[in-house]
Amino acid sequence: MTRYYDAGDLDLDEEVVLDSKGNRIDEARAAEMAEHAVRTVGRPSLSRRGTSPEVKARVPEALREALLERAQREHKRPSTVLREALEAYLKAS
Repeated sequence: MTRYYDAGDLDLDEEVVLDSKGNRIDEARAAEMAEHAVRTVGRPSLSRRGTSPEVKARVPEALREALLERAQREHKRPSTVLREALEAYLKAS
């Protein structure tokens, strides 16, 4: 798990701060990292245009737990398992 600490105001050209791979983060690198973070908020669109529509449903706790267990077992996100299951269901009908 990544942990973040508020170090207050630092002059990264003076203070030595390393990333998780041991590379130094200076002011220029920090600006690049911040710009990348702003540009890459959220998951990419499934349709590659705009935002993907969202579908919500209420389910019993046992069904939710089964979904989470399946997703973990398959190393997938729960939303991916749901999407695949819905696609298979609709193709079969």
